Amino acid sequence: MDKAVMRSFSTDNRLIEFIFYGNYFYGLCTVALCIESSLQQSLPLNTPLFYLLVFCTTVMYYTKAYTTDVSADAINKRTRWYALHRSTVKTSQWLMLLLTLGLGCGIFWTDYQNIFKADVWEWALLLLFPCVAGLYYGVNSRLFGRYSLRDKGWLKPFVIGFTWAGFVTVYPVLYYCMSRGLAYQPPNLSLFLFLKNFIFITILCIMFDIKDYASDYHQHVNTFVVKLGLRRTIFYVLLPITLLSLVTFVIFVLYEHLYPLRILLNTIPIILLFFVGYSMRLRRSTLYYLVVVDGMMLVKAAFGILAMLLSYSA
Repeated sequence: MDKAVMRSFSTDNRLIEFIFYGNYFYGLCTVALCIESSLQQSLPLNTPLFYLLVFCTTVMYYTKAYTTDVSADAINKRTRWYALHRSTVKTSQWLMLLLTLGLGCGIFWTDYQNIFKADVWEWALLLLFPCVAGLYYGVNSRLFGRYSLRDKGWLKPFVIGFTWAGFVTVYPVLYYCMSRGLAYQPPNLSLFLFLKNFIFITILCIMFDIKDYASDYHQHVNTFVVKLGLRRTIFYVLLPITLLSLVTFVIFVLYEHLYPLRILLNTIPIILLFFVGYSMRLRRSTLYYLVVVDGMMLVKAAFGILAMLLSYSA
């Protein structure tokens, strides 16, 4: 093969690893799902500052797990990448932190009068999902001891699904209302969308547990695949929950009386999710999980946004 082509491929591969291993793709997925949620709930999009803040906090949160106890000799390729790029990752984390603080202060300074009009339950809802996300990593203190939701293997996918669903379904609307001094009164549609996102992302998390089977087994983390085995996890857990996701969407369709084209576009990600779940029977690389499995979030958002834009123009 030509040397120039080899260098190009190597550069492209490094860029792909940087985007996916560095969790920037997660940030993009969060922004896309937030946009989809706003459109589906018939609300205008939030300011660019909101989406940039969402992006930065997502990248910073997911990178935190890989910034300690990393080794270049680790079996996990992603962990080795963090060990070899420790300086770059550290710089990125500081940049994300500074941007998060700056954006947070900017948003607060612009809308503080309206934000303070929010009632107690709106503040409680605002704090709920970060608290659950924090408990996922856990606390370790003399007062409370050591506790982490991450150690509850069977619970882990549902915790992540709940946090993501809140972040991308509740926050776009909650922020829109709080920044304008409006009361947050979510319709029944919001509950359906929350449940839909919760189930969808929980499925992806169970798929990721398949990738981490070896490490979870040795650390005695009882995920579904550790307790049930690969085949039972796929056919007794993954695929049935995917069908549940389809049932949830059918309820959503009946409630919303959607146009046929919008129904079709929103069904495609669920069908693709079914095939991705079935593909878990074979051994897959870490990048497969990051690109294909996590990529389903971006696919879902893209089809959801397209469906809403076409329904507006119809």
